[in-house]
Amino acid sequence: MRTSPPALAPYLRSHTQAQILALLVLYPQRSATIAEITRATGAPGAVVHKEVSRLVDAGVLVDTRVGRARLVQANPDYRLLAPLTQIIAATYGPVPVLSALVADVPGIDEAYLFGSWAARHEGQPGDQPGDIDVLVIGTPDRASLNDIARTAEQTLATPVSITKVTPAAWANPDTDPFLRTVRSRPLVRLDLSTPVQVAS
Repeated sequence: MRTSPPALAPYLRSHTQAQILALLVLYPQRSATIAEITRATGAPGAVVHKEVSRLVDAGVLVDTRVGRARLVQANPDYRLLAPLTQIIAATYGPVPVLSALVADVPGIDEAYLFGSWAARHEGQPGDQPGDIDVLVIGTPDRASLNDIARTAEQTLATPVSITKVTPAAWANPDTDPFLRTVRSRPLVRLDLSTPVQVAS
């Protein structure tokens, strides 16, 4: 479990904290349980509980009890919510935002982030990425992918480029130098089940 400051946002405490913020501050109208956040981030429940409690104590998030469940969401009265949202959108926003967008498009079998953003997400040091590269495997129509890119750019304030490849080409990357290179470097899988779509 990575506990050092994330390469994408070294001013944040941890990779898990950044993921939690991305799930909640980019979708302030939504609330999530600790269990939902744990599933979405893939972090241990104890770590999620600790990070959420820190953010609640700092006033960034608010929590309420509904029965035995603890619901958490962004605090709309947090004074720095707007600039924090901008920072999170530009750094950790691509996973939840693009996961939600690609999940609604027919014909997409798999989708990944690649390039410099994926490298930073996976802990490789370097400059802040200037764009976001998305690889889509399947048969979606190009117009839908263009719509995704435009919508994501508006939310993330960063250029988004989407490359489509067929399932056959992805299964045989040795025939394509581009795909060989992509597969040899960090990839971040987008969740087509849209983990960010939690309880409203």
